[in-house]
Amino acid sequence: LTRQTIYFLPAKLINGGIAGLIGVTCVFPIDLAKTRLQNQQNGCRLYTSMSDCLIKTIRSEGYFGMYRGAAVNLTLVTPEKAIKLAANDFFRHHLSKDGKLTLLKEMLAGCGAGTCQVIVTTPMEMLKIQLQDAGRIAAQRKLMPEMVAAGTVETKSPTAMQLTRELFREKGIAGLYKGLGATLLRDVPFSIIYFPLFANLNNLGKRGVDGPAPFYVSFISGCLAGSTAAVAVNPVDVIKTRLQSLNRGSTEDTYSGVTDCIRKILRNEGPSAFLKGAYCRALVIAPLFGIAQVIYFLGVAEYLLSFFL
Repeated sequence: LTRQTIYFLPAKLINGGIAGLIGVTCVFPIDLAKTRLQNQQNGCRLYTSMSDCLIKTIRSEGYFGMYRGAAVNLTLVTPEKAIKLAANDFFRHHLSKDGKLTLLKEMLAGCGAGTCQVIVTTPMEMLKIQLQDAGRIAAQRKLMPEMVAAGTVETKSPTAMQLTRELFREKGIAGLYKGLGATLLRDVPFSIIYFPLFANLNNLGKRGVDGPAPFYVSFISGCLAGSTAAVAVNPVDVIKTRLQSLNRGSTEDTYSGVTDCIRKILRNEGPSAFLKGAYCRALVIAPLFGIAQVIYFLGVAEYLLSFFL
C-alpha cells in the first residue's frame, strides 16, 4: 500500500475537523443571529436584522452571549465536517474509477456525503438551537411581557448536558433526532449543489491541466459555492429550525411535522418567511467552506500524519 492510500481517509477526516473548528469559532455569532431571526414569528419580533440581533444580544447577555451553544457545536462540528468532506471525496474517488467524473456523478457523491453527515448533524443542531434560542425567549419575557402567558415562571437557561439528559429521559434517542427529515431535506440538496459547484469553479483557476488551483482560488470557490448552496436551501433550514425548537413564546405556533410547518408559515407569515436568516446563513457558510478548502489545499493533516511514518 502506498502512503497516499493509507492516509487518504484519515487525512480528509482531520482536515475537515480542523476546518470546522476554525470556521465555527469565526462565524458562530452570525449563526446565532440566524437561528434567532428564523425562530421569531410575526407579532413576536425582537430583532429587525442581524446587526440588531447581535447588538441586543451583547446588551442583554454580554459578549459571550453570542457564543451560546458554541461548546456543542465545536465538539460535534469536528466529526460533522470531517464526515461531510471526507465522504464526498470518498464517493468521488470511487465514482471516478469507472471513467470520467460527470456532473451527475459529482451530484451523487454530494448526495452520499449529505446523507452520511446527518448522523451527527441532527443531534448537534437540535442541542445548538435550544441553547442559541434561549436568550431570545428570555429577552421576550423582559421586553415583550404581553407575549408571555400569565403565571409563566422564568427559568434558568439549561446547559447542553441538562438538555441531553432531559431529551433522553422523555423521548429516548429519538428526542435528539427530532427534525431528522427536515435536516435530510436541507443537507442532501446542499451537498448536491455545493460540491459540484465548488469543483467546477476551482477547476477554472487551475494551473495547467493537472496542476492545483492557488489557495486563494480554492478559498473564493468555497465561499461562492457555499453561499449559493446556503441560500438555495434556506427555506428548508427555516423549517428545520422551527421543528427543532422546543421552547416558544405563548403566542408562537407549534408544528407537528414538515407539512404542518410549511402550511402555518405560509398562512401566518407569508412566503418571505422562508428567507429569514438567509443573509446570515450565507455569511456563516461562505467562510466555513472557504476555510475548509484552504485547509485541504495546505495539506495540514498530511503534514501532521507524515510524522508517524
